[in-house]
Amino acid sequence: MRSMGMVLILAFAVTPLLAQEEMAGPTNEKAQKSYKQAMDYLNQHMIPVAFESFQKADKQDGGRCRACQKQIIKYGMGLGEWKAVETAAEEMVEEAQGVKNLALAHYQFGIILMDEGHARHKDEPFERAHDEMSKALAVAANFPQAVYNDGLALAHLNQDAAAKAQFVRFAQMAAPDDPNRQRALLYVSQPEMARARMAPPFAVTTLDGQRISLDDMKGKVVLIDFWATWCGPCREALPHMKEIAKKFQGQPLVILSVSLDSEEKKWKEFVAKNGMTWMNCRDGSFDGPMARMFDVHAIPHTFTIDADGVLQDEHVGDAAIEGKLKKQIARARELQAAVKTTP
Repeated sequence: MRSMGMVLILAFAVTPLLAQEEMAGPTNEKAQKSYKQAMDYLNQHMIPVAFESFQKADKQDGGRCRACQKQIIKYGMGLGEWKAVETAAEEMVEEAQGVKNLALAHYQFGIILMDEGHARHKDEPFERAHDEMSKALAVAANFPQAVYNDGLALAHLNQDAAAKAQFVRFAQMAAPDDPNRQRALLYVSQPEMARARMAPPFAVTTLDGQRISLDDMKGKVVLIDFWATWCGPCREALPHMKEIAKKFQGQPLVILSVSLDSEEKKWKEFVAKNGMTWMNCRDGSFDGPMARMFDVHAIPHTFTIDADGVLQDEHVGDAAIEGKLKKQIARARELQAAVKTTP
């Protein structure tokens, strides 16, 4: 899995530059062959070799292959090839046409630099991320995601006053039901939380039609379980999840099972038949918003989030998590008791 820094940063806004349109492939004949070879390597799950071929294709195309750049960024971040990723992002900035695309290009570059800062534990990428977000806002002042992420970059640089100002600005721009708005307000009152390993501020619609966000569950431990009906290991792990639900029933724990099933009817029938009485929602595939937000590429995959919204634990496959859950739940109960006794 890629660094959690990337998971958290990409969670705050889907990378619009990479998703806004179908990326143009290479025009150079040699580059086209290299690009095709890279795609063949991807189909064979040979990621490092594919990455090198995408770089080769982009170079052969004179640094103008947007499809190559997209792949270099996507896989280079996972491989920690930051120099190559930065070069691709810079090329996308240079090639951006029009105000909107230029703002998005600077924004995307800022997102990349923030992930690099998380991964390398360095301030310099956050400084450059702030610069890129500022450039995006100079081009398009009414760009909420850039405002929000600029606040995050400033917070990581311990510039709390400036960070708070950006979070307040974002809260004024965002829709009332935007989960990022709730998170921004949290950071206004507790800017140190913006530097924590916070879980993405997601919002989902559950099987029973309830709309709920992570911040709605503040004060409780949240166990997120990514699974699918077609996944054999997920079906094998289901009895364990049922045991956890039974063991901690009545405790400050919320279990959210996120299905990657594409067929809604099949998913609903499976949930009902197998007594999955806890909270359920459907993301549809590995390309669903929740799966992308948490960078899920294999299932079953669980995440444990504490009562403050901080990501505490992560497991691919079935795992004995009861001990850690017990500790987090005990802390949640202590926090709830403290709130009740506060005058």
